[in-house]
Amino acid sequence: MATDPRGKAATLALRRRLLSNSCRLFFPEDPIKIVRGQGQYMYDEQGAEYIDCINNVAHVGHCHPLVVQAAHEQNQVLNTNSRYLHDNIVDYAQRLSETLPEKLCVFYFLNSGKERVVFANTWCGTMALALPDILRHLPQTFPRRPAVPHPICPGKWQHRLRLCSRSEANDLALRLARQYTGHWDVVVLDHAYHGHLSSLIDISPYKFRDLDGQKEWVHVAPLPDTYRGPYREDHPNPAVAYASEVKRVVGSAQEKGRKIAAFFAESLPSVGGQIIPPAGYFPEVAGHIRRAGGVFVADEIQVGFGRVGKHFWAFQLQGEDFVPDIVTMGKSIGNGHPVACVATTQAVARAFEATGVEYFNTFGGSPVSCAVGLAVLDVLEKEQLQAHAASVGSFLMELLGQQKAKHPILGDIRGVGLFIGVDLIKDEATRMPATEEADYVVSRLKENYILLSTDGPGRNVLKFKPPMCFSLDNAQHVVAKLDAILTDMEEKVRSCETLRLQP
Repeated sequence: MATDPRGKAATLALRRRLLSNSCRLFFPEDPIKIVRGQGQYMYDEQGAEYIDCINNVAHVGHCHPLVVQAAHEQNQVLNTNSRYLHDNIVDYAQRLSETLPEKLCVFYFLNSGKERVVFANTWCGTMALALPDILRHLPQTFPRRPAVPHPICPGKWQHRLRLCSRSEANDLALRLARQYTGHWDVVVLDHAYHGHLSSLIDISPYKFRDLDGQKEWVHVAPLPDTYRGPYREDHPNPAVAYASEVKRVVGSAQEKGRKIAAFFAESLPSVGGQIIPPAGYFPEVAGHIRRAGGVFVADEIQVGFGRVGKHFWAFQLQGEDFVPDIVTMGKSIGNGHPVACVATTQAVARAFEATGVEYFNTFGGSPVSCAVGLAVLDVLEKEQLQAHAASVGSFLMELLGQQKAKHPILGDIRGVGLFIGVDLIKDEATRMPATEEADYVVSRLKENYILLSTDGPGRNVLKFKPPMCFSLDNAQHVVAKLDAILTDMEEKVRSCETLRLQP
């Protein structure tokens, strides 16, 4: 925490001077300076309260007292690496194993990211109070050098610093898959995002299409989107149809002499537009991938730990008998603390061990990180947040469905638990993404002290991924504001066909 809180303008000026322009803010034309969080609320420097509808990192709520207490108490006793025996890491692994299928019984703990110059435990989409102070003082610790680009952080040390986190879990999953199968290639879904490391940018169409393009060892299958994709809600069996597209992609790669190591997918694609894959899709895909000699990697970083309500893990929506070969976890696992995990089978782990190369992570599995992880699991259980997500999410879906009947711009409402997408369209026949209108809605909601953002290839999907303590009253309030904004747009903005239609 900064000792000399400053005005928003001064913080913004420091950020612009010290951070890369590629580290973007929400609401860049009028950013919010967030100084405090509690539960599902965030507070700016003036004390204004915002409902946080998008921060799935603060899984059990911002600054949950039991999670904060667990970190503080363990920090006062010991925080070291996992080369020493300690109860926390084995207790945590055991607790996680109780939530997973029996086959997934070997755990690797990681901090949430290594590709960084400096770490600051804050959510950088908004302006945090302490971040500019960290950056303001750090340049004094580095030598004054000529303006020669640094291999990690372009620009002078004293002018540009980048802060990153996440990704190690998916990078390790890629290594595990390749070692186990002896293959190299990866099949991913279109518009997917799996992390910022170079290895993961390569398997993230969302990123690589704007950078170096698609590598020859990466193969892209259609997103299983039953609203916009080739196989829609009227298809008799979209799960099999979309899985057949994966089979086709695999076959095409094999014809070129390529060998498949893994299929990577978010259990519910988030950046792709809050997509809910049709039930049965993953088992079909897993069959095609395993017959090609590959493994199935379920990325639960955005959607695990009870968010979907019906199950603890989103991949379980695909059926009780479906078990991935590797599961990756992050973000919500530590409620904002930098911790991640990979769970896999004995067979995959043994193949990795056979290299004779030690796997070691300085901060992964530390006593503090595991204490935090255990506290998050305790809160989920004691406050029955998985059941809460199911109840509140169902209520929110019902309210949004009522708005869809009233406002034609709401083309599709999809979701499960507290993972919901609202797809805005310009035209009902073509389902053209209402990108500008979605951005306008998000801006207006911010004016009403509600934090929401957009996702999807067309940046037209309003995404709801709030802290799990998001309440029924919150849902009612947010939908009432959304209704008022859309009604006003239909009366005044009328920028597209769906806003000009009369009920």
